[in-house]
Amino acid sequence: MIVCGVELTGSDAVVCLLNMDRGQFNLPECRVRKLSLPKNHSREDLKQFQKAFAELMAEHGVASVAIKERMQKGRFAGGAASFKMEAAIQLMTETELTVTLVPAALMKSTLASNPLPIAFADTGLKAFQETAFTTAYVAQLSGM
Repeated sequence: MIVCGVELTGSDAVVCLLNMDRGQFNLPECRVRKLSLPKNHSREDLKQFQKAFAELMAEHGVASVAIKERMQKGRFAGGAASFKMEAAIQLMTETELTVTLVPAALMKSTLASNPLPIAFADTGLKAFQETAFTTAYVAQLSGM
């Protein structure tokens, strides 16, 4: 089953695909590393983002999307654009995707009991994809 880990930051949705087959993890080739929403976005821009995300998931046969949960208030709170992107992903109606939010506490506890089997630097992913990768890893282990 392929899981897409997502980190929403600013106006970008950073993605990482992770597949688990018979206990082995692998990273399917994906030409897209992030999808962006224009700074001064309109309703049409949100619809375009939603469509592009849905097409990417369909193209790679993704069954589940795991989004790293962001704080709603406080110093490290997510911005308005990131919450709009989250809603656009959650409200996709033309796909059969399961979309879940992965809380930071679950990520921390899962990684403590099941450390990554490979150093992130050895994955071949870009540095900015590390959180999306970790989110997908935790989602796979948690059965999300």
